Amino acid sequence: MSDLFAPGTVPARHWTREADGRIRCDVCPRHCRLRDGQRGLCFVRARRGDQMVLTTFGRSSGYCVDPIEKKPLDHFLPGTPVLSFGTAGCNLACRFCQNWDISRSRDVDTLADEAPPERIAAAAVALGCRSVAFTYNDPVIFLEYAVETARACRARGIRSVAVTAGYACPEAGAELFAEMDAVNVDLKAFDPDFYARVCGGSLAPVLETLEHVHRDTDAWLEVTTLLIPGLNDGDEEIERAARWFADRLGPDVPWHFTAFHPDHRMLDRPRTPPATLARARRIALDHGLHHVYTGNVRDPEGDSTRCHGCGAIVIGRDRYEITSWGLDARGTCARCGVRCAGVFEPQPGSWGSRRMPVRLSGLEL
Repeated sequence: MSDLFAPGTVPARHWTREADGRIRCDVCPRHCRLRDGQRGLCFVRARRGDQMVLTTFGRSSGYCVDPIEKKPLDHFLPGTPVLSFGTAGCNLACRFCQNWDISRSRDVDTLADEAPPERIAAAAVALGCRSVAFTYNDPVIFLEYAVETARACRARGIRSVAVTAGYACPEAGAELFAEMDAVNVDLKAFDPDFYARVCGGSLAPVLETLEHVHRDTDAWLEVTTLLIPGLNDGDEEIERAARWFADRLGPDVPWHFTAFHPDHRMLDRPRTPPATLARARRIALDHGLHHVYTGNVRDPEGDSTRCHGCGAIVIGRDRYEITSWGLDARGTCARCGVRCAGVFEPQPGSWGSRRMPVRLSGLEL
């Protein structure tokens, strides 16, 4: 059987034939130019004959039921479980990657579980999940699989979440994010040189993705920045990012500052001190942002959502556990009536901090 028709291999979209006979991938700004048999840097998009293919359709690196807050999404169906999965490969090369065993994998054995989109949607229903998250690696590179899965989920009343670095070309990103109900974009730094040296990418396309999702889609948007000591945690950089954030995304888009731990090819940096996260949070709040959070540390104040009208805690959290709820059925502060931006239901879910690995092959659907 030829590779073109191997399990998990389907025709891909967003590519261009060039004059020299190569095919250019137009899914991300890397624009890998391939001859027959070659793969892109992402590993999962390849040239087979005269077309581009995706080689991981319906093939996953594993499934887990997580709290939605772990994505992190704090203003999207709080307290509910989400069925999380990814594939293999990535279109960036971050030296600090904390999912490197999946995202940098070049081993098809990483793709341990197989499931077409309809089976994932059915599994989410059977497991009591309110949403499915494309995570662990970036859904931009398995766009066709993510889009079809999101459509299958919508048909069953399940929402879709993209956890992404936002490193996408405009047309491909528009197709992917149009199908999403929520998006968390990993803004790795606010420095083009950091993106080039540490991630092997560029900042500008990520900022364009953030503006597109916020301005042109119906998806709920949140942003995450992992603060690495000595690399992207300086006051001046955070202040520049906060000014851009307030101007281009507005005050209501939540921003999560999370703690780094040594991993992959960056073992020489210390863990991020909690004080660094608190300082970044204060800078962002001082620039007018309403909802700024800390992550990967225990910080009930930095975890909790406060009303920007009266300052009351409307969602109390201790890591992934919801400890109090002060929103009414309309998502407004029960104390002062100011609307809290987000996607809320009259009561939060009760999933808590549980993490439940699952194999779809073992479910009765």
